[in-house]
Amino acid sequence: MKQNNENTNAFLIHISAFAGFIFPFGHIITPLIAWQTLKERSSFLDEQGKEAVNFNISYTLYSFILTLTFIPFAIGSFFNNINNFDNFNMNFDFNNNNFLGLIGFGSAAGIIYLVGIALVIIAAIKAKEGENYKYPFTIKFIK
Repeated sequence: MKQNNENTNAFLIHISAFAGFIFPFGHIITPLIAWQTLKERSSFLDEQGKEAVNFNISYTLYSFILTLTFIPFAIGSFFNNINNFDNFNMNFDFNNNNFLGLIGFGSAAGIIYLVGIALVIIAAIKAKEGENYKYPFTIKFIK
């Protein structure tokens, strides 16, 4: 395969993760399909496809763990704000503890989201240049 065509295909494998904005789990499914169709053409495409799929699965796992850690705090806040079980009167005022917790989890989620976007763009640019890019903090699900 020509080097330029190979680099373009590797670029497309990485950038296809943005399909997650169009349909659920598109950030995993689209790079997986692209990698599976292109992996036989060269070892570079095989390696970059594995990296893209592994990163997107890891990214989803990290986001899921962050969500799971948020749920107990949300449930605890809900039950702390119930004034009386007899008339089920709820108080939804945001005191400092609830508000700062919400800001903290929202900031962490936003940072993870932006870092994921930035890493996909960096990987796509590096792949377009022909460099073998390795995502940081990636669990190797596919070896």
